[in-house]
Amino acid sequence: MDGPSMPEASTGLTPPAPPSPSAPPTPPIPLTELLAHEELGLRRIAGPAEADLLWVHASEMADPYPYLLGGELLLSAGVLLKDPDAYVTRLMEAGAAALGFGVTPVFDTVPQALVEACDRHGLPLLEVPPGTPFTAIARAVWRLMAEARHRELRRVTRAQQALATAAARPDPIPAVLHQLAAQLEGRAVLLSEDGEELHTAGRRPAPEVGAALTRLTRMVSGVTRPAPVSATDTLRDAHLSAYALGGGQGLVLALATHRREAGDHTIAGVAVVLLSLLAAPHQGADAAGRSAALVRMLLGADPQHVAPLLGGAEQWTVVHARRSGDGPVDPLTAGALGAALGSALVDAGRGGDAVRVLVPGGDRITPQPGWTLGASAPAPITALDLADGQAARALGRAMATRTPLVHHHTGTGAGLAALIPPDQAEAHARALLAPLAEPLTETLRCWLSLHGSWDRTATALQVHRNTVRQRIARCATLLDADLDDMDVRTELWFALRQR
Repeated sequence: MDGPSMPEASTGLTPPAPPSPSAPPTPPIPLTELLAHEELGLRRIAGPAEADLLWVHASEMADPYPYLLGGELLLSAGVLLKDPDAYVTRLMEAGAAALGFGVTPVFDTVPQALVEACDRHGLPLLEVPPGTPFTAIARAVWRLMAEARHRELRRVTRAQQALATAAARPDPIPAVLHQLAAQLEGRAVLLSEDGEELHTAGRRPAPEVGAALTRLTRMVSGVTRPAPVSATDTLRDAHLSAYALGGGQGLVLALATHRREAGDHTIAGVAVVLLSLLAAPHQGADAAGRSAALVRMLLGADPQHVAPLLGGAEQWTVVHARRSGDGPVDPLTAGALGAALGSALVDAGRGGDAVRVLVPGGDRITPQPGWTLGASAPAPITALDLADGQAARALGRAMATRTPLVHHHTGTGAGLAALIPPDQAEAHARALLAPLAEPLTETLRCWLSLHGSWDRTATALQVHRNTVRQRIARCATLLDADLDDMDVRTELWFALRQR
């Protein structure tokens, strides 16, 4: 296995630099494409059929080695050719891609010794007929390079647009990875600083390739010092690369592909920038844990103890959220939701599939694509436990009614409720609902709010519909009331609203 390359670290979000400063700003041209130009009359008479051309250079020097960069199609009429074997040896040492030999005026045919030397050293040898000027070959190569460059730019542009579109989705980080894997036809993995796979896309590679990719990612994850910002490796037909993302969280993008095409490096660079930007406002594992602990403390601790942590906000809204699709919610995705709602106080620790967010104020709560939200009424820190319950009920109602966002609405002070003193209303509610304990009270509240729908109530409470029927029947028994009677329902709803 080739050793990984370690380019110098770049700063900020600049994509990693190209691996070779001497490489031209165009993709290589396959030798077969040049030979397909029949008007040139070129014929391969020795050496392999496959070669990549980066340049065209004409020279009649006995040893052009000092003037070659590598990858050239060297054109010569053999004016000073004396020792074909030594000549080809030097071309191979210089990294020439192929040799084009022009017949006449020096040689009537290509020297047999040169043919044998090219076969022996594995250098493609082209016969250039008398009627083909070297400049015509050069023009053909440059034209092919321009066409290849245009194809590369179109491919990169399409890929960039696809990645940008993915970045605008509700789940931007997984979407970008899936699009990157599709564009490169390979495997894309986002890893944490300690090597944990946060998101993956594309077909899983063979075990030995996966192991090699893991070793490569350790080089840019900070395990080694100093750590490069990118590294590459190859294992048989697999091309491996790893990139350190910006943002200071130690995230690494790892790629494994079975081919390497022009533009791949640029496409990977675009993905590196997008993923760095997407991850930057989110929290790392440690910060996410502290934030979750803070949220839990705020929702259950003495308000006087947590008030200094709130930065002076007077009103807070609790938001409960659940992904529209299946699957657990990772800290990065939860952090993205918090950022969209304008808060860094996010708790994604409720079973892995739900999120709680504390939002200062509450006037900025809007539907979020890909999420179902339930928002409490704005509350002071002394009432965050009540707001947490409001948000949970609002989320249940949103899920039952398939609504993206449901707000908990408190009474405005108008209507019949305003005619009864609050202390009397609360005392009546306690007496009326005294026979009921949780979860019967919450089931009755949800069932009444959803107009007695068994299915919607089951969805909101995440229980079976038969469980809802049993609980409501138990409520009717304990309250000794006919819950089909609208007057009874109205009185119970009024009492539940006072609690």
